Amino acid sequence: QVQLVESGGGLVQAGGSLRLSCAASGRAYSTYTMGWFRQAPGKEREFVSAISWNGGSTYYRDSVKGRFTISRDNAKNTVYLQMNNLKPEDTAVYYCAADTTNPYGNSWSSSDYDYWGQGTQVAVSS
Repeated sequence: QVQLVESGGGLVQAGGSLRLSCAASGRAYSTYTMGWFRQAPGKEREFVSAISWNGGSTYYRDSVKGRFTISRDNAKNTVYLQMNNLKPEDTAVYYCAADTTNPYGNSWSSSDYDYWGQGTQVAVSS
């Protein structure tokens, strides 16, 4: 069993920055892929970023490349999403997720993930 708790969301103006954190507890955190997804009102949940078990591989959706950075600290059982140059279209509830069956980071579908956090709201004003 894995428990995930996100924090760090909030309201920011366009061009601003936020850092999301996701603290994990439970089984063998350092052995599996961690990902971030987001869901805007009226839209489907979409992949944002993922990171392999040791941080050696990272993946991003095209619209956030160069602006968002995913990282993890296995000593703290925490994954981060640094979001810079935020845009109004980044407004969404952001979820962290764990894919305990794959350590390599290449998990891009929500169906790949077996544990989810409760989500944290990010709102970007223009």
